[in-house]
Amino acid sequence: MAMLEVKNLEVYYGVIQAIKGISFEVNEGEVIALIGANGAGKTTTLATITGMIRPSAGEILFEGTDISKIPGHKIVSMGMAHVPEGRRVFAELSVYENLKLGAYTRKNKAEIAESLERVYKSFPRLEERKNQLAGTLSGGEQQMLAMGRALMSKPKIILMDEPSMGLSPILVEEIFNIVKEISASGTTVLLVEQNAKKALSIADRAYVLETGNIVLSGDAKEMMNNDSIKKAYLGE
Repeated sequence: MAMLEVKNLEVYYGVIQAIKGISFEVNEGEVIALIGANGAGKTTTLATITGMIRPSAGEILFEGTDISKIPGHKIVSMGMAHVPEGRRVFAELSVYENLKLGAYTRKNKAEIAESLERVYKSFPRLEERKNQLAGTLSGGEQQMLAMGRALMSKPKIILMDEPSMGLSPILVEEIFNIVKEISASGTTVLLVEQNAKKALSIADRAYVLETGNIVLSGDAKEMMNNDSIKKAYLGE
């Protein structure tokens, strides 16, 4: 059984249909890339899975349970975390306070402290800046904070929306290395990313979304050698 199954998902914004009956699955331990142009429906798909948008039709099964009508905060406590597009850190709170908020569904203080140490180990800069206001961090540091905050909920699966957006090439490399580490530590990853080449280079499988439809799916490495993918998304 797949960890996450999306079946015939439809989402409307008013009369406009943003997602047109898509189906895909994510198995435990995989890194799945969801790629496509701006406006393809990638962000809407993630927001619907995590309960921020209510679907018009279809099912979203997480470990066999339909979560399509469950509110977002309950989905987090079931083991799913979302790193939203644009980072969305709490600017007026410190780095440490942002991270603690990521663990709000958890009760065991010793385990929360352990998770905090693990986040600091993965993101040493966050420990250096733990007392600094999140709004004063650089874009790359805010992205690390958003990822660290999501990891504080100890998720089984983490959904990341455009983690490399607006970052320098060196920071993009660093962020993708961290995504690989997160996967290697046993957390399943569903990655939405405009940098298709980078996403495909670390993913196991990928789905291509175009105007609300999945038009292609398959092994990520094979997709990197697909001529139509190269032309449309890899700039080759």
